[in-house]
Amino acid sequence: MNEVKLDSGEMKNFLKHIIENNRHIQAQGKKPVASEVIGPSGLGKTSVAIQMAEEYDLDLVKLNLAQIEELGDLVGFPVRQFQMCKEGAAKEVEPQYTVVEEEKTLPNGQVIKVKKKVPVKADSAGTDCIWVDENAIDQYAKQGYEFTGSKRMSYCPPEWIADKTKGGILMLDDWNRADMRFIQAVMELVDRQEYISWKLPKDWHILLTANPDDGEYLVNSIDVAQRTRFVSVFMKWNHERWAEWAEENAIDGRCINFVLMHPEIISDRVNPRSITTFFNCISSYKVFEEHLPMIQMVGEGSVGGEVATMFTSFINNRLDKLVTPKEILLDVDPVLLKEKMLDAINENGDYRADIASILTTRFINYTLNYASDNKITDAILSRMKFLVNDPDIFTNDLKYHLVKKIINGNKAKFSKMLFDSKVQEYITK
Repeated sequence: MNEVKLDSGEMKNFLKHIIENNRHIQAQGKKPVASEVIGPSGLGKTSVAIQMAEEYDLDLVKLNLAQIEELGDLVGFPVRQFQMCKEGAAKEVEPQYTVVEEEKTLPNGQVIKVKKKVPVKADSAGTDCIWVDENAIDQYAKQGYEFTGSKRMSYCPPEWIADKTKGGILMLDDWNRADMRFIQAVMELVDRQEYISWKLPKDWHILLTANPDDGEYLVNSIDVAQRTRFVSVFMKWNHERWAEWAEENAIDGRCINFVLMHPEIISDRVNPRSITTFFNCISSYKVFEEHLPMIQMVGEGSVGGEVATMFTSFINNRLDKLVTPKEILLDVDPVLLKEKMLDAINENGDYRADIASILTTRFINYTLNYASDNKITDAILSRMKFLVNDPDIFTNDLKYHLVKKIINGNKAKFSKMLFDSKVQEYITK
């Protein structure tokens, strides 16, 4: 199977399309299409789903199938129902179904039992006839309903969907780690957005998350018959996307600098979740160099000795002391600011393009994040123009990147920058 690999930003665009397209085809009476996101643990699959639910005002139900023991927690529990009609109503019912069990042999030879609903002969329906759960018979009898003699086995909606009134995302997390019974039940939901006698409400979207079946994870292999029922994409690591997320979520800026300088640290052994855990465990230290033994110990216990040693070396080289994006944007003294920035990007007379790139990325992310909740004053716009026009701080390619990203990221608040001739020059390149 060809692998479509997307970073977190591209993944958001993909899921936006799925949600909007599902709404379009549901309006035509078609079933929504489920999607699957495959990726290593800790890459941010759940975070993307949460952001999509918030952006589209959807409920988010996250079920970790590998941790659920009762199948009923996923698909609801069986309940006996009886047909009851009010006195004088025609004893006719809507077409109905009964539940049967069949044996199915999987590709690995395992024999499992699969529940399915089978249509049975039914009478014609009367408007005052209803199906009543066994425990509600007395209540309806008091309202004048009587037994017709018909009964059926049904499934009540599971608790996670019973009280939902608006659209939502059903996220079935780590679904290929689950017992095969759950994987079979998921196929019923993916196929028709329903399970025997209940269905998902309109505007619900199923998202499966999975770990790769590459020998590194304890997962079940998904056969072609299952995999062709949904759209699959792979999620990949992108340090710049992570830096955007980290800025929004107030991860220690010194640590963001480290990841931007060493994006190669993310590997099979170190994932974004573990590196974020490491950073959160040391962020209370205002001066890192005063706590190097503890930082090394915490690092070895979270990201391993090699990355921990790289981080302490980063501290020893004083790279955690770089000028902050807040200082670059809001510092009132541009002369002092320029001195700080030139001191950061020059080493023994050599221009440190790697550090200049880090400062540019941090500044872009911080500025766009700041602009989302704050007014952009003339002083801030003047600072932006100063950075673009100064010949010594950033190279032309970094200025071009800075201008494009910030104006495209929030045109409403930064459109005034376009009156500057140098900005116009970069934006039209």
